[in-house]
Amino acid sequence: MRLLIVIVSLHICLFSCSAAHTVTESKTKQTVESITPTTLPEQVVVRRTEFGVPHIYADNMKAAGFALGYVQMEDYGERVAELLLRARGEWAKYNELEGNNLSRAIDSDASNRRNYLRAVETWQKLEPDTRHFLEGFAKGVNRYIELHPNEFDEWTKPHYTGYDVHARNIVSPGAGTVRSFLSAHERHKEEKEVDRAEASSSVNESKNETENIWARLAAEATDMNPDDGSNVWAFAPERTASGNAILMRNPHLSWEAGYYEARVKVPGKIDFYGDFRIGNALGIIGGFNKRLGWATTNNNPDLDEIYSFDADPERPDHFLLDGTSIPITREKVTVEFKHGNATAAETREFLTTPYGPVILREGGKIYIIRAAGDGEFRTGEQFLKMMKAGNFEEWKDAMKIRARVSSNITYADADGNIYYVWNATMPDRPHEAGGDTMAVHVTRSDQMWLDILEWDALPRHKNPKGGYLRNENDPFHFTNLYEVLEPENFPSYFPEPQMRLRSQISHELIHNDNVFTLEDVVELKHDMKMLLADRVKGDLVKAVRNSNPSGEIAEAITLIEEWDNTVARHSRGGVLFETWWNRYVSTADEERVSPTPESAGFAATPEKLFSEPWTYEKPVTTPYGLADLERAAEVFEWAVEEAKNRFGHWNLAWGEVHRAVIGDIDVPVGGCPGLRGCFRVLGFRQHRDDEKKREVQRGDGWVFAVEFGETPRAFSILAYGQSIKEDSPHYNDQLVIFANNEMTPVAFTDKEVEEQLIIEYRPGAEK
Repeated sequence: MRLLIVIVSLHICLFSCSAAHTVTESKTKQTVESITPTTLPEQVVVRRTEFGVPHIYADNMKAAGFALGYVQMEDYGERVAELLLRARGEWAKYNELEGNNLSRAIDSDASNRRNYLRAVETWQKLEPDTRHFLEGFAKGVNRYIELHPNEFDEWTKPHYTGYDVHARNIVSPGAGTVRSFLSAHERHKEEKEVDRAEASSSVNESKNETENIWARLAAEATDMNPDDGSNVWAFAPERTASGNAILMRNPHLSWEAGYYEARVKVPGKIDFYGDFRIGNALGIIGGFNKRLGWATTNNNPDLDEIYSFDADPERPDHFLLDGTSIPITREKVTVEFKHGNATAAETREFLTTPYGPVILREGGKIYIIRAAGDGEFRTGEQFLKMMKAGNFEEWKDAMKIRARVSSNITYADADGNIYYVWNATMPDRPHEAGGDTMAVHVTRSDQMWLDILEWDALPRHKNPKGGYLRNENDPFHFTNLYEVLEPENFPSYFPEPQMRLRSQISHELIHNDNVFTLEDVVELKHDMKMLLADRVKGDLVKAVRNSNPSGEIAEAITLIEEWDNTVARHSRGGVLFETWWNRYVSTADEERVSPTPESAGFAATPEKLFSEPWTYEKPVTTPYGLADLERAAEVFEWAVEEAKNRFGHWNLAWGEVHRAVIGDIDVPVGGCPGLRGCFRVLGFRQHRDDEKKREVQRGDGWVFAVEFGETPRAFSILAYGQSIKEDSPHYNDQLVIFANNEMTPVAFTDKEVEEQLIIEYRPGAEK
């Protein structure tokens, strides 16, 4: 329970116990230590190599964090400041909003303010290196704002602290779970024809879930795109030409996700090259040091449970558990907001229990979400320990902190180890999981989960047979097909086996006896096959041929028959095939909403799409064939006409339609959504200037491949560049390389840095 009075008391101690401090405008602002921003530049040098990658050489952790904050501001500017301001819960205070936008901003600020207070509460529990790095990051942001005030809007001020940076790492309950449950709950009421007025009239209840701030926040949460995720490969020495382990990381989120390539080196502390996400100093989800590296891929563990309690009919704002009446805590958070030239304030109220937030009160019941990791504050610290680790055991000890509550994590090192863990702070449930659609009703506390599963209970592989590991966001079972992790060996609330087409194309590429060089891995990563075409094209051709096509339809099906089943930018056939597939899916189930080209996957039930849907028994050869040949042929005729209307013709090279666009660069590019079975994952939207073309919106972002020899040897590419500033030389300087399916050598040794050096400076130094 986060009691404001406790936090304020803690803060008073932080101020009064400090030997040197500065009073700031907020009662929960951090003290300023004796090292000031003007001295920190003397303790750090930044060397930017080709494509603007900053290599930070610092005397201490605070100076390293300072430089990272500064260079992120150089490249991303106001976006960094905005993320930190939102983390503090003060976005509405400095930005004038109206109507629903204002209401939503106040809700969001109130929620973020709770996390910020949690950051204040836990600050001293962090290790000194972590605190120094986070505080330094904030000082670097401030220093850049001080030196470049004309770059920013009025709200951007040099007032950030380590608390703001720390608040970015505080874990909260999943809004998606809350939204899913409330939607399912509402549908269930409608099905049961429950009288809503009667259901919300109990003495101890609020009016309905729309009055609950948790419900409003959940309603505003955005859905994850089906293709959000990553690919990863790890190869043991037996599978590499050099005899060194190789790791390849390939994330594909929105091109606004803020991957930021950098290297941080502090003598005796850390030397790490990786992804320092914008506005999150220690949100490291991939990278390497001299001895080891790792990569995350999204997983989807069921980390929370919706529970219902009986409301106490005798005492308002109480519920019954273990035969006792337990109070609900009302936690009020006041948020300031800009009101013309003045400032106003509103209060939001969060209802909480010792077991989790109250998300609904209705029908004589109290509903809460009990989320593993709620309030967890050590995520950044765990990543820092992983970055510092010198061998597998040290790295694993860092992982056992369990502050990173989810993600598959794949590892490789210079000792030749490869390792995979389906990482999750999984609740140790005494019951079947309710999922996101139903609540588990309890009357005793021992009917709820109270602890998380031990680390050793998580699915894992170390140095498996076949010398490889791979993951593409599907569950853990088929990570290595020589050593399948059978579902019966894990609790029933672990995910069911699944191996979608992206996982299958990955398996096809590396489940063999081939031995790879690092360059081979880079080339293989850019494989352009669309596996879906392999599985259904034969039936499509047969269906259309059986309809006795003539003229343009006959020519079009010949194109499909001769197509090489790739989405390489020169390949012809994919544009027409995808147009057909989208329509085939959307007409399979009339009760479903037709998917857009950007999101269309297997929106209909597999039985209505494939003659042989995916099965556990045939994980790498199904799904296969078409379920409805007649409809497939009818849709193909439609697709030929649609492709002409939409793109100008049906016989176009993939790259004539699909473009990579940043600024004045507009080039053809190969790749497609993972749901089609592409390993080179790209998602597209309408082209900004040409209605007959599409441009990349999401997909492969910061990709790296590293070989762990005596010193690491690596290649990388950051498709959308180091900077979002249009006047930066690194705004779009990697886009053509990316479109050419190439990666660039990483500078890691001193000699390599010198060879690629383009500028050296002390960040934040007086000019």
